[in-house]
Amino acid sequence: SLLSEECIVVLDALGRKYFIVELRTLLFPSQFFNFFTQITIHFTMEVKITLATKSHHIYAESICKIIENAAKVKGTGIAIRQTDYVIQKMEDGKAIIALDGDRAIGFCYIESWEGQKYVANSGLIVHPDYRKTGLAKSIKLATFELSKKKFPKAKLFGITTSLAVMKINSDLGYKPVTFSELTKDQTFWEGCKTCPNYDILERTDKTLCLCTGMVCDLSKLNNKSNQFKSISYEK
Repeated sequence: SLLSEECIVVLDALGRKYFIVELRTLLFPSQFFNFFTQITIHFTMEVKITLATKSHHIYAESICKIIENAAKVKGTGIAIRQTDYVIQKMEDGKAIIALDGDRAIGFCYIESWEGQKYVANSGLIVHPDYRKTGLAKSIKLATFELSKKKFPKAKLFGITTSLAVMKINSDLGYKPVTFSELTKDQTFWEGCKTCPNYDILERTDKTLCLCTGMVCDLSKLNNKSNQFKSISYEK
């Protein structure tokens, strides 16, 4: 039990301490990141990762700007999102946000299709100033665990051109698949229209693109927390 503990220290692959997790309620190691209540991760002394709520509406515009700027990078398979869309994800409790003081520096949200048979952790983005720090991995982990809590029987999938995201997905239990194993819901594929590589998807009749498809069957995780090996608990 973590009842008498105030924090959890997260280590990177080299054993360096980067994150301190602050728990606001009683949790057990097997229930780490189950989001029975809000969990906040502190990055160094200032940055925190938390469940996005209505109180974070003020950051929606800046988040969309980070996404838009990333989408302009040649070959980056990321779809642009509008402010109202990001706000709705916050209100639905389906988003994770990273903040450095009063500045939004990272974001990721959950989408679902075909009666919640398929879900995705989409729009994972980190401000350029905070990349290669391990922040993206922690945002992804928090969103992954939130997905398990909300959609325990779903197939969690994603498409990405990012090697870093592919590595994170593999650590979480995702497997690479062909696009035929992803959702058939046209709403999902419509969301790709703002991606600079959408013409490739059209030409191949949605059978392939620059993105790699990956799937993790949440129903086969047996409610166990699929934590990164770099996470440890300290008193």
